[in-house]
Amino acid sequence: MFRPMRRCMQQVTEAECRRVLKEEKRAALSVIGDDGYPYTVPVNFYYDEEDNRIYIHGARTGHKIDALKNCDKVCFTVWDQGFKTEGNWEWNSTSVVVFGRAKFLEDRAVWEEKLRKLAGKYYPTSEEAEEEMKTPSIQVVQMIAIEIEHMTGKLVNEK
Repeated sequence: MFRPMRRCMQQVTEAECRRVLKEEKRAALSVIGDDGYPYTVPVNFYYDEEDNRIYIHGARTGHKIDALKNCDKVCFTVWDQGFKTEGNWEWNSTSVVVFGRAKFLEDRAVWEEKLRKLAGKYYPTSEEAEEEMKTPSIQVVQMIAIEIEHMTGKLVNEK
């Protein structure tokens, strides 16, 4: 169903893919948008290795939500900060591409647990994350779980 990676010599292990998903903070979520056009939006995310899902959040309305209601298939891409080897100018970076299906979280207890974990990745303290959880704007947040169906990663040398 999913294509094998064409440049397989650059492919990284599943463990390396999981490392990038756990450590990095920015990603791009692609959905099938209006009139079949691709729609990609930058997102903050949390990867739960135990349940092998990626969690994102957003408003309860908008282009992303409408697209997911029409088609739950997504592509999620994340990349690391990269590195240079001594004496070389080019960057080496690892990217991970995930294909999966997005599900809206409705169970409030699960929703709050995943949002707290996501906030813990970005807020400097758990106290600040908890304060944000008490604001009225939290009522318009939609939590989304991406169930991973296929994942590949590769290390690219930009030379």
